[in-house]
Order: sequence, then C-alpha cells, then structure tokens
Amino acid sequence: MKRLLSFVILAYLSVPVIVYLLPWTLGHAIFSHMLRFPFSVDLSRPEDVLNHTCNFYLDTEEGVSVGVWAVNHRVQMVKILSAAGNHVLSLDYRGFGDSTGEPSEAGLTSDALYLYHWVLQHSGGSLVCLWGHSLGSGVATNTAVKIQEQGSAVEALILEAPYTRIREVVITHPLAKMYWFLPGFQSLLWSTMETINIVFANEENLKCLSSPLLILHAEDDSVVPYHMGQKLYQISLQTKRRLNTQVQVEMISYKAELGFSHSSIYKDPGLSHTVQKFLQDLKH
Repeated sequence: MKRLLSFVILAYLSVPVIVYLLPWTLGHAIFSHMLRFPFSVDLSRPEDVLNHTCNFYLDTEEGVSVGVWAVNHRVQMVKILSAAGNHVLSLDYRGFGDSTGEPSEAGLTSDALYLYHWVLQHSGGSLVCLWGHSLGSGVATNTAVKIQEQGSAVEALILEAPYTRIREVVITHPLAKMYWFLPGFQSLLWSTMETINIVFANEENLKCLSSPLLILHAEDDSVVPYHMGQKLYQISLQTKRRLNTQVQVEMISYKAELGFSHSSIYKDPGLSHTVQKFLQDLKH
C-alpha cells in the first residue's frame, strides 16, 4: 500500500516537472492530435461515415499535406448543415487525422487560411463562412484577422463554444485544477504556453474584426465555460459600436437543462434554421 501511495505521489508531482523540462508536452496535451478516434475509420473513405462525401488533400506548405472532410462529433454537425443545402468542408489540421506535419498555432492558422482561399477560388461567388468549434474557434478568429490584414473581410464567422484565450481554458481544466494549490503552477503553465507560442487570443482578435458574427454556446459547457462566450459577445458588440458598423453580431445560448454541454449543440432541432437565417440575413 505504501509503495502504491508513493507511486501516486511521484506521478502527481512529476507533471509540473515534465512541463517545465519538456514544454512541448503541454502543446501535445492541448492539441491532443495523437489521439485518433474512432480508430476503425479509414480517413481516406469518408463515404463510410457520411454519404456523398469525398476526401481530398491540400498541400498548404512544402512538406505539409492536410486532409479535408470531417471527424468525431462534427460528423453530426456536418450532416445537419449539408442537409440544409450548405457545402461543408472540414479540415484535419496538420498532425491530425491523416494529415502530415506537426501542429502549432501558426501552422493550424496557415492551414485554415490556405483552405479559405482555396474555397474562395472554387465557390463560384457563393458566401463563404468560417466555422470554428472549441480549439477551432481560435483558429477561425486568427484566420479572419489574417484575411482582414490582407485587405478583405470574412463574409461570416460562426464560433461554437469559443473561449476568451486558450490559457484560460487550460487552467480551468479538471486536471489543471488538481495543481492549483502548488505555488507558481499557473505561472508555469502560462509561461510554457508563451514559450511554445500557443496563445489563441479570441478576445484580442474580436476587438478588431469587422465580420458578421454568430456565437453558439451552451450554459452547461463543461470544457469552455459559458461566461467566456458571453464575454466574447460583449467584446464584439463594443467593436461594432467603436467601428460604427451595422454588421450582425448575435449569440445563441442553450439552457443547461438541454444537456448540450460542449459538443452536442448539433442536437438542437432549430440549429439549421438559426444558421440559415443568420446567413440569409447577410445577403439582404
């Protein structure tokens, strides 16, 4: 029993040491790109999961090839959006799925930016919307900022379960909470994230973005606290007033009793109508 207790204590105390000595391990934990689920899916055959779906690859940089379709809970979301008549492309960032390369904030943003420009070239003038869920919300706003810096603006931006800044999510994660009482642990996490260049600052990005915005967030989100979505909504309203624009800024909240949490907003029977109305209003 003593040996078991000693092992547990050693394992517990080793985590901060590992993060300090090997900062890249925190990046792997944030991206979780080494976790392949479900294991049985052949990513080159998306038609096994989604009807009328094909898989293709884009070379976003030299030596980096990313697969484009959908995985995990997003399959359900893609089904709903596709059924409503939308053409949906979902990206496996570098290092995820069967895409090559190693993930980084700059790399993920570069992949999304490449896909966005590729879609523009093949859209035939149709409205192009960026949709980011959870970690992807930071990629989406980063990409939107890059596009705006290039002299244009994203036609529509939808953020599902977005956070203010990725470090705020990391520090509130149940595993991180186990170390809150250790002096300097929060500072260690934040400094490590700066070292490995992981910021994903949605709150800063939305202070300058002028694109139409729709935020979807469940009150019972157990991963990204609901108040973060509320704060981003208020920031966007302030940006709208400061820039003196009439751009759409909306937030749809889902009551906790619905049980949608972090990854089940697709279960909302009115989701398709909500999204379509948002996009249709942009055309008027």
